[in-house]
Amino acid sequence: MIERAIASDVPFSWVAADSVYGVGDIEMALKRAAKGYVLGVNANHPFNSWGKPLAVAGAAKDIAEALPENAWRRLSTGDGTKGARLHDWVYVELADLDADDFDATFPGIWTRGLLIRCNIADGDLAFFSTWCPIGTSMEKLVAVEGHRWAIEDSFETAKNELGLDHNETRSWHGWHRHVSLVMLAFAMMATIRHHANAAPPQKA
Repeated sequence: MIERAIASDVPFSWVAADSVYGVGDIEMALKRAAKGYVLGVNANHPFNSWGKPLAVAGAAKDIAEALPENAWRRLSTGDGTKGARLHDWVYVELADLDADDFDATFPGIWTRGLLIRCNIADGDLAFFSTWCPIGTSMEKLVAVEGHRWAIEDSFETAKNELGLDHNETRSWHGWHRHVSLVMLAFAMMATIRHHANAAPPQKA
């Protein structure tokens, strides 16, 4: 899907995904297209740094355990139904690499990194492999990851209100047609709601 979007010149700068989608081929495709990403990985995913002040090597969970407490920062990924969605975060820059090494569409220096999120309530950790232009702030990466909440909320709404998952198709083509029509209807309803909720023009 990402490769089709790139081939069709769909405008986007970032990709955020949960660990269920994996990494590897996705990472390479995005690097070659000069697209930033924040991709979820499992706790045992290996990371290594080179050429950076903080030297790390090993599984993501082991790197997280070795980090000092003052490395963590409390940041919001945006507003949810109950206010700001706050977590503790740490960002480890692993290496600065030349995009030309990946036959990228655009040259330049990009940073490979490890972003870690800690749930304030229970200490549960989530790990993300990142790729971004050099100098990108942790706040930006956190904001990119935070967009997944809005996407997941949209999918849940499409399931409950428009029957996104209410189908018994037995082929990829049938499934694709159903999903495409539902998402088209969802986009239309979202547009109508946006215009309906717009502030009325001020009277002269």
